[in-house]
Amino acid sequence: MEKPKIVAYLKPHCGWSNGVRAVLRKYDLPFDDRDIINDPLQRQEMIERSGQMLSPCVVVGDRMLADVSGDEVEAYLLSHRLVQPTQRAADAPTNAPCQDEPRAAAPISFR
Repeated sequence: MEKPKIVAYLKPHCGWSNGVRAVLRKYDLPFDDRDIINDPLQRQEMIERSGQMLSPCVVVGDRMLADVSGDEVEAYLLSHRLVQPTQRAADAPTNAPCQDEPRAAAPISFR
């Protein structure tokens, strides 16, 4: 089975982006991981190609999957027979939201 060309517009630290990476690793699919946070040109390219600003966005062949989770990428790959079903587990959650950086708890004072 020929592996599709995949370009993934992802954030470096994001639950949904990590879920997309986990699914692509699960199926041993090579992909071009484009950092949309630290590279403004990649972010602009994602917006122009997808027509919107939300991420992750994944291009599989010539098809843009905009604002998707790892679960949605996996469903697309399976439904289009681009991968075969596997019992192999993903190495990260595939549908987890991005979380803000942990914040230190602020002390509460009562008067």
